[in-house]
Amino acid sequence: MKFLLELLRDLRPTAAPAVILVAFSLALMAGFTLPDSLTGLRTLAPWTLLPACVAMAVWFNRGRTLIAALSVLAAYAAYSPMLYAAPSGLGARAVLLAIAILVPLNIGLAAACAERGVLRFQNYRWLLLVAAEVLLVSWLAGVRPEAISGVAWGPLLDHWLFRSPPMPVAGRLMFAAALAATLIRAWPKPQAPMPMPLDAGNAGALIAFFMACEWATSPGAFDAFMSAAGAILLVSLLQESHRLAFRDELTGLPGRRALEERLRGLGEKFAIAMIDVDHFKRFNDTHGHNIGDQVLKLVAARLAEIRSGTAYRYGGEEFAVIFPDCTAAEATPHLEEIRASIEHYHMAIRRPGRPRDPREGTALRDTQPPGETLSVTVSIGVAEPDERRTTPGPVLKASDEALYRAKQAGRNRVSA
Repeated sequence: MKFLLELLRDLRPTAAPAVILVAFSLALMAGFTLPDSLTGLRTLAPWTLLPACVAMAVWFNRGRTLIAALSVLAAYAAYSPMLYAAPSGLGARAVLLAIAILVPLNIGLAAACAERGVLRFQNYRWLLLVAAEVLLVSWLAGVRPEAISGVAWGPLLDHWLFRSPPMPVAGRLMFAAALAATLIRAWPKPQAPMPMPLDAGNAGALIAFFMACEWATSPGAFDAFMSAAGAILLVSLLQESHRLAFRDELTGLPGRRALEERLRGLGEKFAIAMIDVDHFKRFNDTHGHNIGDQVLKLVAARLAEIRSGTAYRYGGEEFAVIFPDCTAAEATPHLEEIRASIEHYHMAIRRPGRPRDPREGTALRDTQPPGETLSVTVSIGVAEPDERRTTPGPVLKASDEALYRAKQAGRNRVSA
């Protein structure tokens, strides 16, 4: 049961793309159609959602999402007019083949590359690639059967590898490769235990695009799934914005803004603990900021395991833990357990070239002599509401004062 709960927690970023895809699919299967007076919304949705994704990706400086949104938008702009005019014509079939290959190619290449943002000097390469693809698709769109070029390569569209609709086999193969690249990028890793919203969103948008190409001769289905791709990318950008605002990037714990939101929703019975790493400045001054970051990650990992409470990164080397429906006396044993586990853990200083994967690092440590280790301790102050302090704000201040008393008494202890 615990494993299932942890799996569901880790897969939370995939929930929104899955819900959007299922909702659009069920609506089409149920035969849902817009009234005649609102049919214009069918094409308006992609033209609204996809440009909004492009603008937000630029605003948030997210290169992979920008490539995905631009590719899907360009594909819709190229094929949608031909779908309504002559879906069985040579130009429409050629354009469908092109977008079925190029869009997954772009998304797969972007997933294989590191995220470097949008405003980067080497991004002109992407712009040149997109410009070349736009020129190619524009040329294909203008080809006629009687033209020399159309006569020359038009019969190739009847080859089993390129025949469409539905999505040609060549496009399906490219889609499979791109989906594998996006899933590898989104798959949970030791340094990122849950998928990033943008990685999950790019994979979901790729699936929505595939479904649009599968129903490329049905204007309603094509527009719907292109809209779904835009909605998935837009939601993933909003989720990423929320993650950056409410979660601490270094430790993975909820940040101070999330703490402030939680404080507003507490009831009458609760306890708040403040935790401070002892002599943290000494770690930074003696061993450098990289070791200081390791210390913070160690403490955060231990606090994340605390029972009955939720840990937050308060700022600097300080953390906070909220115990809802607990008194300070009930929370103290849990805090003592965490304090002891941190004290008894001997943190090995990362050697140059040590693997970042903890499992590889553990295997390497078993075959090499131990290097320098550090002992980390924390001081903790805990407080609860009373007659003088009935709201979370004063209780938080009281726990900070208790933390100060713990430091004054010699550090490495819990004080109430």
